[in-house]
Amino acid sequence: NEVGYMPGRFSLYQDLTVEENLNVFAKVFKTSIEENYYLIEDIYKQIEPFKKRWAGKLSGGMKQKLALCCALIHKPKVLFLDEPTTGVDPVSRKELWKMLKRLKEQNITILVSTPYMDEAGMCDRIALIQNGSFLKIDTPQNIVNQFPYELWSVSSENMSKLLTDLRESPNVRSCFAFGESHHITIENSDWNTDNLKEILTTKGHTSIEIRKTEASIEDCFMDLTLEAE
Repeated sequence: NEVGYMPGRFSLYQDLTVEENLNVFAKVFKTSIEENYYLIEDIYKQIEPFKKRWAGKLSGGMKQKLALCCALIHKPKVLFLDEPTTGVDPVSRKELWKMLKRLKEQNITILVSTPYMDEAGMCDRIALIQNGSFLKIDTPQNIVNQFPYELWSVSSENMSKLLTDLRESPNVRSCFAFGESHHITIENSDWNTDNLKEILTTKGHTSIEIRKTEASIEDCFMDLTLEAE
């Protein structure tokens, strides 16, 4: 009874209503919706207008909220969330993390698995994992602070060709696509942005922009993955 689990794949009773699903889980744990309603109130209010709707007919965000209510109805001490926002729209993702922050204030320990590095950065501690092995375990800030290389953000008119040319350039240790730019680490501390810009210009690149940038959790994960390989 001390553990709550919310799987990544929606696994509640599709042919029961929202209200019926919640009642089933409350009875399984020998409690009632009323007893711990204060714990799910903020979440349940958002799906209460649909309480008579079959769970299988809910949107992805609403299914997520119902699953969280069912996992919380017996007031667990530890809540496990397995990729809770995979396949969920950005607004619902943001809402979920606001809910988790409020639940943390109820002294519930929350363990989340997620492929989204921005979500990992909102946790108190992160375990970065590759192929079942831990690469690093620490606070988000400590992980970022320990990034050992100078990091540059690079863009040009032809981003696809740029990725290839950067990976073939001298002194470029690593290069990964990162949103609207490519992030690279440099092996030679004497090298500066003008050196790289000159090389890229000779390769035909135009509108080149290079700037030093701060590492993110995703940069740290990619670097640790590279080291592990």
